[in-house]
Amino acid sequence: MDRVTSVQNCIGVLGGTFDPVHLGHLILAEEALFQLGLDVILFLITPFPPHKTEQEITHLDHRLPMLELAIEDNPNFCVSRVDIDRQPPHYAVDSLEIIRKLYPQSKIFYLMGGDSLRDLPRWHQPEQFIHACDGIGVMRRRIEEGTLEELCQFFPALQEKIVFLTAPQFDISSREIRNRVSLGLPFRYFLPPSVYAYILSHGLYQGK
Repeated sequence: MDRVTSVQNCIGVLGGTFDPVHLGHLILAEEALFQLGLDVILFLITPFPPHKTEQEITHLDHRLPMLELAIEDNPNFCVSRVDIDRQPPHYAVDSLEIIRKLYPQSKIFYLMGGDSLRDLPRWHQPEQFIHACDGIGVMRRRIEEGTLEELCQFFPALQEKIVFLTAPQFDISSREIRNRVSLGLPFRYFLPPSVYAYILSHGLYQGK
């Protein structure tokens, strides 16, 4: 996290497995940086996601280099080692508390997609998570009508924290990319060129 200092005013946190990181992640990060007036985006890569215990996850030794390659040319993007350097389970609420201690003078915005917002009641300690954020930036796609109203009934503090982000909608997911690789389908333009080259050179996601 050498790009981040203790005096950053506004920090965005984009958590995920990044298996692999793709253009959708980068678009969300760039739009959040611009629309929320952030100074830096922390890509919070999770070694052992607690909600994916039954899913085969590519080893961090591959996911981390791909993420570093994807963001290396953007000075406002940075990989966070908060989850890498601590024992599991890795819950977002705990990660935010650590980041808050590292940057006590900063405002912290957690970034997520609409599907993650919909699933918020199933997160670990969701109410504490909401209170740990100064703001929550949400990409609008896949939010059913009435979802936000229902969530705010459960979590009243959410109403004042949430900010919706607008961006071109691309139907890209890490799962889709893994499937396309395993089936021998084209996937080149779903990814930064460096990540595409890494997947080919290491033979990732083939035959799964």
